[in-house]
Amino acid sequence: MKKIEAIIQPFKIDEVKEALTGIGIDGMTISEVRGHGRQKGHREVYRGQEYTVDLLPKVKVEMVVPSDRSDEVIKALSVAARTGKIGDGKIFITEVAEAIRIRNGDRGESAL
Repeated sequence: MKKIEAIIQPFKIDEVKEALTGIGIDGMTISEVRGHGRQKGHREVYRGQEYTVDLLPKVKVEMVVPSDRSDEVIKALSVAARTGKIGDGKIFITEVAEAIRIRNGDRGESAL
């Protein structure tokens, strides 16, 4: 099993959810987060005062999928989240040793 974490632009979340449900991925966790990568934020002026906005709003999408479906999920996610501009985000993939469904004790991929 693989855990896929993606940090994406907030306005792309609907497209990403549609793309993932379109390929049969229903279970995901979505969190509002703040951060920056290479873009380092930007400067804004408010009431004549200039200040730096260095933690930009992003959305974090997390899901655990069977290993044999991870490439398909990553491709759908990256295509749906891409704008081609700086700040599109990142995808991180890690191995998951075990998954357990609390309700009935199912283990492994059957718990997904």
